[in-house]
Amino acid sequence: MKFSEQWLREWVNPKLSTQALVSQITMAGLEVDSVEPAAAILSQVVVGEILSAEPHPNADKLKVCTVSSGTDSHQVVCGAPNARPGIKVPFALVGAKLDDFKIKKAKLRGVESQGMLCSARELKLSEEHAGLLELGSEAVVGQDIREHLNLDDTLFTLKLTPNLAHCLSVYGVAREVSALTGTPLLT
Repeated sequence: MKFSEQWLREWVNPKLSTQALVSQITMAGLEVDSVEPAAAILSQVVVGEILSAEPHPNADKLKVCTVSSGTDSHQVVCGAPNARPGIKVPFALVGAKLDDFKIKKAKLRGVESQGMLCSARELKLSEEHAGLLELGSEAVVGQDIREHLNLDDTLFTLKLTPNLAHCLSVYGVAREVSALTGTPLLT
């Protein structure tokens, strides 16, 4: 079973670090198979807003977008079919790191691109790559994408034996952690 630490802490929030919580769960007889970050390493990726999207002069499927990063406007060449003015999307600035890939200024078919607009797949959040990851209208332009999407989380994977069927849900694991730590179960 896989679940996020933040989700577990919505039900029960003992004053333990992530590693101490893993140890406590393991001591209860639940085998913690893996502990991993919820999202890949991302730096300099912010909420961007597409201000304009014009056809690329030298390519049929590309658009030249003007994107606000909150402090500046940037020209970005994009091939996503849903790139249009008014939407908020993840925007990787020049110098950004997406896992082990670094964003640089580039010329695409003769037009300079100063960053990259991202799909969920490029952020390693899912395999979806049909277009840009569209964010809600409440997204604050310029906000770090990790903060906006609440990606600073840890995923736990448990291996359960048949005698621990009560832990097949986050609520069941939370009840177990509550009993182990004496921390009240939140409802």
